[in-house]
Amino acid sequence: MKLVLTEEQQFLKDTAQQFARDKTPVEHFRKLRDANDQQKWSQDIWMEMVELGWSSILIPEEYGGSEFGVSGLCVVLQELGKTLTPSPLFATGVLGVSTINALGSDQQKKDLFSGILDGSITTALAIDEKPHHNPNAITTSAKKDGDKYIINGKKIFVIDGASASHIILIARTSGNEGDIEGLTAFIIPSNTPGLEISSLSLADSRNYAALEFDNLEVSTDSLLGEEGAASGAVESILDHGRIAIAAEMLGMTEEAFEITNSYLKERKQFGVLIGSFQALQHRAAKMFCEIELSKSTILAAMFAADSNSNDLGRLASLAKFQVGETLHEVSNESVQMHGGIGVTDEYDIGLYLKRARVAEQIFGSVDFHQNRYADISGF
Repeated sequence: MKLVLTEEQQFLKDTAQQFARDKTPVEHFRKLRDANDQQKWSQDIWMEMVELGWSSILIPEEYGGSEFGVSGLCVVLQELGKTLTPSPLFATGVLGVSTINALGSDQQKKDLFSGILDGSITTALAIDEKPHHNPNAITTSAKKDGDKYIINGKKIFVIDGASASHIILIARTSGNEGDIEGLTAFIIPSNTPGLEISSLSLADSRNYAALEFDNLEVSTDSLLGEEGAASGAVESILDHGRIAIAAEMLGMTEEAFEITNSYLKERKQFGVLIGSFQALQHRAAKMFCEIELSKSTILAAMFAADSNSNDLGRLASLAKFQVGETLHEVSNESVQMHGGIGVTDEYDIGLYLKRARVAEQIFGSVDFHQNRYADISGF
């Protein structure tokens, strides 16, 4: 496997890099945060992303998409991560499209993908119910009653759940908590009676929600695929998400390192540049090596996703683990090397630390993926 980008992927990466620098520098995120924007992302910026075709990257060509693969979205998200760009691209373009593509009927794909392609539909995947990620620990129930389902339960930490037009719900139609089987996917308009959406405020000032389903009634048309069909698809959908969020985290890591490296070359202490201190040079060199290793794991994982490799789960966990470890170390070291000012809002570096602490937990912490990697590898 060649761990290098194709010419087309490099072009897409360069386009995303220019977009992030020109349209969504860190100041863009600051403005949304300081304005207490409830949506947490800009509709105008999202429509520009849609016009660039980024929402269509995973959509098959037969439904109007570019079908450019997980690799295409990863290079975009990596560049957006460098400027902490908030958008529905991850929740809709990765999680939503992957779920609809894996489970939806032909008609559902036509209807939903057309809305995603023009920007009118955004989605949020509701799966976790515990403080720590566990896709099998699902108790939210969907009981069939004639030609409808009655749904009861709660979901937490739903990415973009406070703004999405549609909620993609993974609920239990049979079995007990912890069972791999018995999971079914539904797609539900966010304004459906019986669905209560509560915004969550986390350290990174992004869009998250807790959902509560109280005797919510949906027709069988709301099913994505057959009843119980989500059981076999959830892990591959999540693996696409894990690789994509790891790519965004890699971009954050790279930028945090560059900001810190520049600071080491500018800040003077005792009359000399602090970058001349050997102890700091050693710490910077270690960060650089870990970032290079992280790049390789991301490339391996995203190429595995696009080739439907049997190694998808193992490489997705490896990428999420490696990038999570590296981002944690680099964000810590970056703030420490900036000294006391590193935690002040005046400097951008503290924003990367806050985003890092939340992103590290999305779809599995380093501990979760270390254990999962070991299980898949037979240890």
